[in-house]
Amino acid sequence: MTFHDFNFNEQLLEGVLSMGYTTPTPIQEKTIPIILNGEDLIACAQTGTGKTASYLLPVLNYISNTHKHQISALVLAPTRELAQQIDQQVEGLAYFTGISSLAVFGGGDGMAYEQQRRGIQNNVNIIIATPGRLIAHLTSGVLKLNHITHLVLDEADRMLDMGFQDDIMRIISYLPKKRQTLLFSATMPGRIRTLAKAILTDPQQINIAISQPAAGIDQQVYRLHDQQKTPLIKLLLKDSAYASAIIFASRKEIVKSLYKELKAAHVHAEAFHSDLQQGEREEILLKFKNKLLPVIIGTDALSRGIDVEGIDLVVNYDVPGDPEDYVHRIGRTARAATTGTAITFVNDRDLKRLKNIEQLIDRPISQKELPEVLAGIQPVKQERPHGGAYGDKRRRPNRYKGNKPKPASN
Repeated sequence: MTFHDFNFNEQLLEGVLSMGYTTPTPIQEKTIPIILNGEDLIACAQTGTGKTASYLLPVLNYISNTHKHQISALVLAPTRELAQQIDQQVEGLAYFTGISSLAVFGGGDGMAYEQQRRGIQNNVNIIIATPGRLIAHLTSGVLKLNHITHLVLDEADRMLDMGFQDDIMRIISYLPKKRQTLLFSATMPGRIRTLAKAILTDPQQINIAISQPAAGIDQQVYRLHDQQKTPLIKLLLKDSAYASAIIFASRKEIVKSLYKELKAAHVHAEAFHSDLQQGEREEILLKFKNKLLPVIIGTDALSRGIDVEGIDLVVNYDVPGDPEDYVHRIGRTARAATTGTAITFVNDRDLKRLKNIEQLIDRPISQKELPEVLAGIQPVKQERPHGGAYGDKRRRPNRYKGNKPKPASN
């Protein structure tokens, strides 16, 4: 099957072919005919499978054939990075069609908000937005969504994880009841099905390769304690085989601390976290994408908001609490049929999480021997809640204040 078989609008097909697309991916092959047929859809597919184009192409085809200068499609995304990424794909695919799009997200200054407001007033064809900022424009009265024909929820599971369910339902209250709704999610927990039941009408369902890492990923595990993690990172990054690497940590405080350690070790890296200004985040991603920055350190916001080919190494500095997040993290490497390495640091507290991951991917992960040079690094003793290290024989403070109560007499 080729993209010619979908009978797309001529200008749209020209854009598709100019971007080097020839053969649709499995998710595209299954979903595009359903969307072209006007049916609601629930599609379950992980990142890196081509899901963005699978909904953008039929939506762009519809807008190309109707020639209406109005806001016809709304795409909701959980993060600003994903919203920008989708907007960039629209720009490429729709290059010859004259279709316009606008990314709407928070985190910028007043000038960014004003630019978004002007873009809305110009009646772009497609808005790609994070829920919070979209609601701000809706409540201001500048944004009207009464002509929407297509609503897309991309990475719906992540939006619910981030607490956007009420915002999503509020946004939907502004939309026409007669519309085509498409829900894309990497996982399909019960609450996603509940949401789908509330907002979709007789949807078709497609499931593609759920929660299975790409075959080209060499998955490895190192058993170690926390004080060995950063020294091991430094050793790994000295390996010239890794020209491009992402390090995932569980919290932005760890991201900042690790960045300082690597900077002191003369490793060219940048920290990516929510405390940065939007312009700073965009600059880091652009440098990383253009191979001007070899190492980027971030939290799970990066795992679904970055689409860069040629990443050689992904390191899980911390084991993610959700096994699905592990799949998304390591899915940053071995994209587009390439190969890559994914290394996970596992301490004693994380053994259960590792077991859950191995159950999810239905295979054990290869355990690597820790370099001998790290063997002498000792773990830091944990402090007891009432003072003193574990193993300290000092008496714990008496929890009673004043005199002990006398035993009752018989």
